[in-house]
Amino acid sequence: MIFGKRIRLTSPEREDIPLFVEWLNDPEVRQGLAVFLPMSNAKEEQWFEDMLKRPPETHPLTIEVREGTDWVKIGNLGFFDIHPRAHSAEVGIMIGNKNYWNKGYGTEAMELLLKHGFETLNLHRIMLHVYDFNPRAIRSYQKAGFVEEGRLRESVYKDGKFHDTIIMSVLRDEWDGRQQDEEQGFENAK
Repeated sequence: MIFGKRIRLTSPEREDIPLFVEWLNDPEVRQGLAVFLPMSNAKEEQWFEDMLKRPPETHPLTIEVREGTDWVKIGNLGFFDIHPRAHSAEVGIMIGNKNYWNKGYGTEAMELLLKHGFETLNLHRIMLHVYDFNPRAIRSYQKAGFVEEGRLRESVYKDGKFHDTIIMSVLRDEWDGRQQDEEQGFENAK
């Protein structure tokens, strides 16, 4: 497990499949994702089986929040398209439980994943794609350290309109600099 201040990241379990399907079948949750059709349990079970055959560093992680003495699953995130020679990867995230939207959990989870990517997997560049109609996600990614690299103009069709896909990334030295700034701020506050 990877622990943060308010969350932990764990491995998904087979019994999580119905919860993932529930999230993916919520049109509001699905809006910011590449998924555009409803999901079945059978399809998600197939995804789970295929995931187990991939390298462990590409397995998604489940985001859990502490509620009293229990941990509540609220979403998942992970790396894909890892390129060992270039030390780069793409990341995706989904906060499926809408009760936890707009509370900073996505930003904290992304920061934990960046730490894991840079410090454990020795990545140099971590990137993502986000739709231009998702300002909440864009702000969250910026808070975690991502910067816009460019746009794929009118590359996605949602709700009867074409939208841009924004490409964002963070480099290891940028992330290291943010960590040093935070440590200096903490030292200065003493």
